[in-house]
Amino acid sequence: MWRSACGLSVRAAERAIHRKCSHRLYAHNAEKPPPQSSPRTQAEKERRRRDKEEAILSSQHNNVEDQGMKWSEKERIAYSVSTPPGEKKDTTLPFPSSYSPEYVETSWYPWWEKEGFFTPEINDRLPHAVNRSFSMCIPPPNVTGTLHLGHALTVAIEDALVRWRMQGYKVVWVPGCDHAGIATQTVVERRLFRERGKRRQDLSREEFLKEVWTWKKEKGEEIYHQLRKLGASLDWSRACFTMDPGFSSAVTEAFVRLCDSGLIYRSEGLVNWSCALESAISDIEVDSKQLSGRTLLSVPGYQNRVEFGTMVTFSYPIDGQDGEVAVSTTRPETMLGDVAIAVHPEDPRYQAVHGKQCRHPFADRLLPIITDTLVDMELGTGAVKVTPAHDHTDFLLSQRHSLPRLTVIGGDEISNLSLPSQGVKRFDAREQVIDALTEKMLFRGKRDHAMSLPVCSRSGDVIEPLLKKQWFVRCGEMAQRAVDEGQLEIIPHFYNKTWCSWLSNISDWCISRQLWWGHQIPAYRVTLSDSTDTQEELWVWGRSEEEARERAAGKYGVTADAITLTQDPDVLDTWFSSGLFPFAMLGWPQQTSDLRQFYPNTILETGSDLIFFWVARMVMLGTELTGQLPFKQVLLHSLVRDKHGRKMSKSLGNVIDPLDVISGISLEVHTRSDLSSLAGIQRTYFPKGIPECGTDALRFALCSYKAQGEDISLSVSQVLSCRHFCNKMWQTVRFTLGEFPPPFPCKKIPCCLTSPLNSMDQWVCSRLYSTVLQCEQGFERYELHSVTAALHSFWLHSLCDIYLECIKPVLSQDSGKQVVRAVLYHCVSVSLALLSPFMPFLTEELWQRLYLLKGEGGDSAGASLCLQPYPQSSQLVRESGLFAGHGRTLTFLSCRKSRTERAACHAGGSCQDEPAGRVPHEGGRCLPFNTQR
Repeated sequence: MWRSACGLSVRAAERAIHRKCSHRLYAHNAEKPPPQSSPRTQAEKERRRRDKEEAILSSQHNNVEDQGMKWSEKERIAYSVSTPPGEKKDTTLPFPSSYSPEYVETSWYPWWEKEGFFTPEINDRLPHAVNRSFSMCIPPPNVTGTLHLGHALTVAIEDALVRWRMQGYKVVWVPGCDHAGIATQTVVERRLFRERGKRRQDLSREEFLKEVWTWKKEKGEEIYHQLRKLGASLDWSRACFTMDPGFSSAVTEAFVRLCDSGLIYRSEGLVNWSCALESAISDIEVDSKQLSGRTLLSVPGYQNRVEFGTMVTFSYPIDGQDGEVAVSTTRPETMLGDVAIAVHPEDPRYQAVHGKQCRHPFADRLLPIITDTLVDMELGTGAVKVTPAHDHTDFLLSQRHSLPRLTVIGGDEISNLSLPSQGVKRFDAREQVIDALTEKMLFRGKRDHAMSLPVCSRSGDVIEPLLKKQWFVRCGEMAQRAVDEGQLEIIPHFYNKTWCSWLSNISDWCISRQLWWGHQIPAYRVTLSDSTDTQEELWVWGRSEEEARERAAGKYGVTADAITLTQDPDVLDTWFSSGLFPFAMLGWPQQTSDLRQFYPNTILETGSDLIFFWVARMVMLGTELTGQLPFKQVLLHSLVRDKHGRKMSKSLGNVIDPLDVISGISLEVHTRSDLSSLAGIQRTYFPKGIPECGTDALRFALCSYKAQGEDISLSVSQVLSCRHFCNKMWQTVRFTLGEFPPPFPCKKIPCCLTSPLNSMDQWVCSRLYSTVLQCEQGFERYELHSVTAALHSFWLHSLCDIYLECIKPVLSQDSGKQVVRAVLYHCVSVSLALLSPFMPFLTEELWQRLYLLKGEGGDSAGASLCLQPYPQSSQLVRESGLFAGHGRTLTFLSCRKSRTERAACHAGGSCQDEPAGRVPHEGGRCLPFNTQR
């Protein structure tokens, strides 16, 4: 057997396993093979996984935190005023007594969008604008369905960065959708068969594409609706779909340029073939299914389950003499395409057969016995069958030893054989081959064998390596340039080593897909009218058929009339077109003003699982086609899992639509839908369904995780706790507004804090200054979790628990409360601005009501919080006369009084609970809590 390759990165090794179909083990020169997992170890892992699943789904798994999270349905308050789409919401209405997401999130987004607040052109109307730009593209979601919580995390992080930069920078954040060739065609074919009983082949290509465009319109609008509900500040005037005419022109241009430069070529090579899809697929669509031993699996197109996880041993008779060579394989059906037997040159068992031949028992051909150091003497029999047309390593071996390549599997059937299995499906033929070997007394046994089985993620089919003529991209030179550039910063930095290793070991990229939905390859097969050679393929490419005809005439020295062109029916891999997104979305190849101003993009933010399959494609194609990196920074966030660390999937019932968290959904409704996100564990915590949490709570919860590291384990309970924080903010502003009775505008609010402040006012202002400083540092480092933690701590503890409790007695008096009101207003308004990138709806609602007090409302460009300058520590010092050292650090002493008694004591009384030897702050008045700052 071949031994696994060593020295590659984890991801590169995984890709290599996919290419080899995990049916064989490979050696890498003289390197020591990695230790192989025994079937017993794999079985133990599988048992532990099942035990964990059972524990998770059992009611006994509830932890203390979950049991303490009690939720009673809150009153839903609807915004009852009829507001035409795009009109500003009326915030002069009475302030509701409690926070309701439904009330808060009504009408704001259509107004933002209509006023053009999310376009870079708004920057020209801002007095605080700076001459700097910030550009970013959204990772275009596939038009195969709706967004899930993983997409919501992407939106929450990216929108926070955009809204932070929007307050002064010229910002563009481009939305879009990806046509997702294989995934979309698959779901449309399923729906077509389910609803009309027809297969794709029952329609013409044009008729089927009409069906797909109908699906795209339906799902694309649904995705855009979800993005708006999430509050994403996307520039919808620049929305980009990868099958739009302009984008399609960019794809054609890229293909032609790469062909002209020799980076795209057509060749016969091994590809990952999905028999169910009847197409080659990329590595990203291949999953590895770990088998500990004999396993029966369902395979599309087969009524009975198919056996995997076994190794078959059979013998080849040596031609012209007595003796045999035994070989072992997990794919006995491919022996029909064997062309040689390989042994290690130093294996003492086979020294006498070097250079001899074996005779194939089912075909009249001889198989030479060759020697190669790739063979592992310790695995199997030490001899390996060579099938170049159905195994990646065997294909390389055929090049090294000049072996023929015999294809025996076409589509899903065994073909081209002198065996009764002609025309039989591949896994049915497997059993026939074993029976035939047994009949010829060549079968030597079968045993369990732990293996990694490559499975198509779209169809569930077992991947078959097949030899096909396809279009390939030469990646080596482009990948090396991406590594040598050294200007790309990947955050977190621990991905750098893996990034360089993967690019250094990259193989050529097959970009052909045997589909109907996608960008049809702009290459044409040429037929010359006077040519008699029908075997040789002649190809040209062009931006149009007319250009291709002119190229063919010049290339082959004939007139245009003597040429017949047939366009390749295949389409390009989806990753090829999506790799152009950062510059194609800005109008490339045309030198548009957007391209000149916003390219390269400032940053790319995406999930860590796309670092190679999307980020690497963009870097290689962008560098080659534009001459510069498409972005200088890549920010990678972790994957969202459920609270128990499980990957979200429909089969586990833990997939959650973000709109279900935002608006809430009953258990009855959800269990009737396709996405049963309330199955199992969710039903335990929320028996009636997911409660209404609101967009702001969901976004704040998602940004509160350290996204640059381990995967995020999210539960609805954590989002619900953020909803409680939203209510705390609501009540704080309600209290603040209550201190400024009408008439409005209130002239008692100073524009800056110039009056003398007492120690408590100085302290809270110093806490605010420190919070602004932490926000600045957190945003600059892209550590949003530290920003949210600082904001949550200031609002909940410094502002509400301490400062508000201390000033309540002062506000109840006639004297001394004007400065306190100004400080309170200042802290609340600045905090809302700090929170606005994370909670755009709630902060806008509250900010609008606060600014009505000062008479600064209206319909001008600056009448929205999202366009206000983001608070800066330097500005805070300048306007408020505050310095980092002005607010003294308070020491909270031990006190047995209640919160109300302590507040009254601080306001004017003397504390009798002063500890011995300690002097309480503020000349004998006690402070609110038994803690220290």
